[in-house]
Amino acid sequence: MTEPQVMFDERGGVGRITLNRPKAINALNHAMVREIAPQLDAWAADESIDTVLLVGAGERGLCAGGDIVSIYHDAKDGGTGTKDFWREEYILNAAIARFSKPYVAIMDGVVMGGGVGLSAHANTRIVTERSKIAMPEVGIGFIPDVGGTYLLARAPGELGTHLALTTARMDAADAIAAGFADHFMPSENLEKFYQALESGSVSDALSEFTEPAPESTLAGARAWIDEAYSADTVEEILVRLRRSAAPEAQKAAGDIESKSPVALKVTLKSLRSAAQASSLEQVLNEEYRVSLASLSSHDLVEGIRAQVVEKDRNPAWSPATLADVTQDDVDRYFEPLGDAELKLETA
Repeated sequence: MTEPQVMFDERGGVGRITLNRPKAINALNHAMVREIAPQLDAWAADESIDTVLLVGAGERGLCAGGDIVSIYHDAKDGGTGTKDFWREEYILNAAIARFSKPYVAIMDGVVMGGGVGLSAHANTRIVTERSKIAMPEVGIGFIPDVGGTYLLARAPGELGTHLALTTARMDAADAIAAGFADHFMPSENLEKFYQALESGSVSDALSEFTEPAPESTLAGARAWIDEAYSADTVEEILVRLRRSAAPEAQKAAGDIESKSPVALKVTLKSLRSAAQASSLEQVLNEEYRVSLASLSSHDLVEGIRAQVVEKDRNPAWSPATLADVTQDDVDRYFEPLGDAELKLETA
């Protein structure tokens, strides 16, 4: 018998969700979203469930993101299935953010893209010494989604812009500093913490098993990050990074220059827009527009091909340079969808 892709379990007042595709680092697909969403609704109404706990099977991570190989094949065929997947996934992201009970997300190991959407909107977010958290979308010609632009835009200073444009990975300390997580817990304490949740309160279990987070390297780089990424264009950000005396700024510039030019420009506009939004739902509505435009773009298919399918790591972006990207190229991603809008109610 095949193992279920998501497992649910109820014990001691805790409803546990286990993402169960360990060979794929628990990559999220449409079927998984369709199982998780109704279960969350049921637990929200179930008086015997006090707390929801989200974990990932295996040792490698909570969730490496959406199943982008499926998205690649679907995009080549017209993208209908992916549109439905993203719609239901973003609705789930919003439901997690407003969940009325403690929702404890264990962001252990790799947590990227769609995995961030399942965990970083939770009201209780735990990272460990093994955590590697990122929004790597621009590296595959895509734009941060799942409410990621909402989180990135609310990181201190310009940390979120740096993370989005470089696709840099955060460790536990960085994730807490950037507002993607709340508590640091050594991974050796996790099982004891799970047991404590079944016999006591979330706050008591956190008090017993969390520790002060290590110092964040990312937060310590605020001076050059804020100076460079406060610029209005990707081109000016690169000029400022190249002129910085910090060696890390030179690396950041190189990282950005390897990414999809149009995805970089759309991402910067998305972040600036998200910073002005009044709610996560408002941001998700706009991200849905942007994601659907990406689905019909050259760079998403090409980026996944180069990074994941054929793995030649040599994407041929189009437009090929930042200078080639027109305002119309960027604005296309934000055009209204008419009846196809996500239409989440906004605050």
